[in-house]
Amino acid sequence: MNGPAPTTQRWFPMLAMVAVATMVNYLDRTVLGIAAPYLTKELGLTAASLGIVFSAFSWSYALLQIPGGVFLDRFGTRTTYTLALTLWSAFTAAMGVVRGLPGLVLTRIGVGIFEAPCFPANSRILATWFPQQERATANSIYSVGQYAGIAFLSVPLFWVTQQFGWRSLFFLAGGFGVVLGVVFWVWYREPSQSTVVNAAEIAHIEAGGGGEYRGAPLAFNWSHIGWLLKHRQVLGASLGQFGGNSTQVFFVTWFPTYLVTARGMDFLNAGMMTMLPYIGASLGVLTAGQISDRLLRRTGSANLARKLPIVGGMLLASTIVAANFVPADADGLVVAIMSVAFFGQGMTNLGWTVISDIAPKELIGLTAGIFNFSANLAGIVTPLVIGFAYASTGSFFGPLVYIGIVALVGAFAYSVLLGDIHRLQRDH
Repeated sequence: MNGPAPTTQRWFPMLAMVAVATMVNYLDRTVLGIAAPYLTKELGLTAASLGIVFSAFSWSYALLQIPGGVFLDRFGTRTTYTLALTLWSAFTAAMGVVRGLPGLVLTRIGVGIFEAPCFPANSRILATWFPQQERATANSIYSVGQYAGIAFLSVPLFWVTQQFGWRSLFFLAGGFGVVLGVVFWVWYREPSQSTVVNAAEIAHIEAGGGGEYRGAPLAFNWSHIGWLLKHRQVLGASLGQFGGNSTQVFFVTWFPTYLVTARGMDFLNAGMMTMLPYIGASLGVLTAGQISDRLLRRTGSANLARKLPIVGGMLLASTIVAANFVPADADGLVVAIMSVAFFGQGMTNLGWTVISDIAPKELIGLTAGIFNFSANLAGIVTPLVIGFAYASTGSFFGPLVYIGIVALVGAFAYSVLLGDIHRLQRDH
């Protein structure tokens, strides 16, 4: 009498494809680090040259955030994601045939360019396929791959490199991504275009504020950026995510060096210890998603449901400074502190749910591009700040204080600057 139950296409295959694509996204960023010891020896690269290769990704990735978001708003999720996934994977595979520094830099820039629309597209999928009360959980499911993939797949990837050579690592990772791009094109549809989603599921999505934008795609106008930046919601979330992402950048770039140089661990122990904070971050992502959606269902307050886990995570991330006061022989305690800090950073990934909640449906790509550009400025600024501070003092005391301070700035931005969480509406 009540009609058929809602289908679950939003969870599978839609969210499942996003989760796998996000894991591939982060693996393709990090396989260079795994291959580096072998690659630098064969190609005769210096440490300075390798630093150029590492930085090439961050520059192109950050600079293409806003153009990538504009492309997403103009051409839609299916076309954008398929092109991005296929082309960044092709550039990853191409790294397996390079013969020197110029080829590595160019292919790394290519990976950064075509990965740029990925997270804005993820945010658009959240807003399109999920009601507000399910978005944090959905966000946590796809986002956990960026941490768990590194934590649990690093050892198999090291084995592949040792057994078959560093070039095979890029062929494997890139080839898998190209295949996944084809799968995305075949399977992904907007709710109104899907032949398997039923009316009950679409009604469930739209009742919670989800659903697709059905107007004509907007041509880019610089005034759109100005309009978005006038709203405290966009500014607060963007500054806040810079603070949260700085902690992640520390772990991705300098954490192994910290363990070896400042704590005196050997490379084997440092490698094993590196896994633990990533596991902590994975748990943080999942915990924040569950807490946020449960709070939203119980209280109806998006402000409480989104801000409380994010600000709590920022405060936990700031505890990284406590590692400065741990005795030299207490490595286990240091890793525990780092794991708690990275757990907190994982909780801040909920910021992507905030963007899905506040962005105008016709400008989700651009809004997410501005947000992710700000977050990824940390990928440029933080390694430089840490590097100069460590080079001038020979100590990680200052760098860890910096990470703690920007985490507190992020907590302030989300708790005070962000203001009320609601979808922004343009005057047409």
